[in-house]
Amino acid sequence: MSALAIDPYREAAPAPEWRYLHHLNPLAKLFGPLPIMLLLLFSRGVAIPAAFVALTLVLLLTGARLSGRMLALLLVGLPIAIAVLGVSFGIWVDPSRLPADALGAGIPLVTIGGWTFELSAYLTGLATAMRLASLLLLSLIAGLTSTGPDLARAMVQNLKVPYRVGYTALAAYRFVPRFGHELEVIRAAHRVRGTERGRGPIAATKRILGYAVPLLASAIRHAERVALAMDARAFGAHPTRTERHLVPWRVRDWVFVVGFWAVSVLLYWWVIQAGLGSLSDSRTGGG
Repeated sequence: MSALAIDPYREAAPAPEWRYLHHLNPLAKLFGPLPIMLLLLFSRGVAIPAAFVALTLVLLLTGARLSGRMLALLLVGLPIAIAVLGVSFGIWVDPSRLPADALGAGIPLVTIGGWTFELSAYLTGLATAMRLASLLLLSLIAGLTSTGPDLARAMVQNLKVPYRVGYTALAAYRFVPRFGHELEVIRAAHRVRGTERGRGPIAATKRILGYAVPLLASAIRHAERVALAMDARAFGAHPTRTERHLVPWRVRDWVFVVGFWAVSVLLYWWVIQAGLGSLSDSRTGGG
């Protein structure tokens, strides 16, 4: 151990900022948004997905530790992507198939020759874009604040998934970063040997094939070591196992799940009662 590691005068690393989403059970962050995600699959309007986009952004900004890049993506990149996707989806909408009373029908936005891009077509495309954005943001509640190992442990401990299945999946998850490291080592070896010459798709295909064999051999060796280690520890010999890292389901998890469902139902009801839900199937012609 280096002297720096035990230096009593060195300032301790600052503790990460406390945000409530990181202290919830991973399953709570999955079960909370899941019913709303299913509901959004059948919603074709603009207002309801937009409301849940706003709700999820508030949750992420107040409850998750976000990097500067992620903040820029959520606050700047996401609105731009929604607008661009709305136009892209709207271009493929046939205005003649929209209802005559569709919102924005007959209002041209862009006219090029004999082709007119109407507001109703854009709203139809925007509805699809908003629905995709809301589904993405709802999935980020768990994706940005949970890890794969914690999710596997929560499934084993709380959902009673057989630990042979859960921890086998966890071992497979651990393979991913190792494969990335192995791939970098193989690439460095190829560069040293001068085998990464040439440009174009044919040369790239040859390089990929050259990586495949040593990467597969490394994966087989690693899998064999993991299997031997699991056998040596009698993994799977008993119906249950003692957990070292506990992922309990607490009262706060019930509060989050039930509260999220309640707020989502109230928000959905408010949008409909306020008349904003008129941007629905009959008005936009579907997404």
